[in-house]
Amino acid sequence: MTPKLKVLLAFFLAVSPLTVLAAPEKAQALDLSRHLIGYLSIAAFVTAYIFVVLEEITELKKSKPMMLAAAIIWAAIAVVYNQQGQPELAADAVQKLVEDYGELLLFLIVSITYVNALEERQVFEAVRAWLVRKGLGYRSLFWITGILAFLISSISNNMTTAMLMTAVVMAVGKDNPRFVALSCINTVVAVNAGGAFCPFGDITTLMVWQQHKVTFRGFFALFIPAVVNFLVPAAIMHFAIPKARPAAIKDFTRMKRGANRIMALFLLTIATAVVFSNILHLPAAIGMMAGLTYIQFFGYYLRKTHREEPEVPTELMERAEDEKKVRPGEERFDIFQKLAQLEWDTLLFFYGVVLCVGGLDFLGYLGHASNFLYGELGPTTANILVGIASAFVDNIPVMFAILSMNPDISTGQWLLVTLTAGVGGSLLSVGSAAGVALMGQTRGIYTFMSHLKWMPAIALGYAASIAVHFWLNAELF
Repeated sequence: MTPKLKVLLAFFLAVSPLTVLAAPEKAQALDLSRHLIGYLSIAAFVTAYIFVVLEEITELKKSKPMMLAAAIIWAAIAVVYNQQGQPELAADAVQKLVEDYGELLLFLIVSITYVNALEERQVFEAVRAWLVRKGLGYRSLFWITGILAFLISSISNNMTTAMLMTAVVMAVGKDNPRFVALSCINTVVAVNAGGAFCPFGDITTLMVWQQHKVTFRGFFALFIPAVVNFLVPAAIMHFAIPKARPAAIKDFTRMKRGANRIMALFLLTIATAVVFSNILHLPAAIGMMAGLTYIQFFGYYLRKTHREEPEVPTELMERAEDEKKVRPGEERFDIFQKLAQLEWDTLLFFYGVVLCVGGLDFLGYLGHASNFLYGELGPTTANILVGIASAFVDNIPVMFAILSMNPDISTGQWLLVTLTAGVGGSLLSVGSAAGVALMGQTRGIYTFMSHLKWMPAIALGYAASIAVHFWLNAELF
């Protein structure tokens, strides 16, 4: 059996007897890893995950099977603990998981609401239109979209960022499939790398920060390794990009009223969350909820000062010598519409993952996995293989499993697993939500096989980023 396969199986199967569980509150917990209930829980989780993987085929939202599996696992655990006369142990364990999820949920609700508000104010569309109008060469566009994807994904949803950049690529390069395919690969690598060095860049980095494994500033030690992860494959693919220059396209989009101020409020919200966490030593989610009130008050101002204006005809927009003189019509701003547009399927899937993985931990499986990964293999090998595993398994359950194991490792190792779990999904097109979304957006131009062809270059970037992390951040190990 290969080491990679062992890592995947270690999350689900017990490989050795467990004597002591890591968390203090589980000192009296039962080891049910070889009990019928344990096998039932494994079967429920694996079955649910199969449906998650087949989501594109079955068209069944991934949250549904995962939430059902969570209910089955904890119901099974409760039956055993009630029989043993210890119902409070199971109740306390699942309550702690719900509290952890609730804190992350509040954090994500605010972050995604701001991103949705910026999208509604046409900030991203304005960026896309500006790039399309420039008439850049294919190679210039390849690099600009990649760099923007890297930077934007540090504070925005990876999938949203990837789809924005691909819209630019498709608009100017739809007649050059090779350019589109390579740019999509570049974008997937860029958004995954950009999300790895900032707590706001990805759910996995957010979880690590919320669990106080790394400080807010500590994540920026991964900036250079993340840049290397993006630059190495991009530099190799650069020579395969055509040197031609597509014709410029007239496309005028202006940001709506208040867009710049909402961007400023988003930065202020991030600063508030950092102050609450680092200075006041309160959950960062409280600071984020305070930040939600910023945009709520500003939304109130926008509604009170709103004026109905007619939509500007496209012909007038195109003829305008200065598009800044033309003000497009705008809809009335409503913050609760932005809340309704949250990615509830992803958020509920995350709930299912937290309770499923937490249940497997309570049953004893993650204790065995931790013994094997961080005891027998060692933290460096384990963390590198975790990144490879994230190319096959969604990085959210992988990272939550690592956090549930809570291995005694250095800050440098926590940064390493944050980096590898984030960028490891770039190895395959199906390794991240961004890759899956772009395969659907490009309609057969960017495919699993076109991405696989460049996997050696991406793997080289993966290895180089790890080496640079060890070199630059040696004092953290």
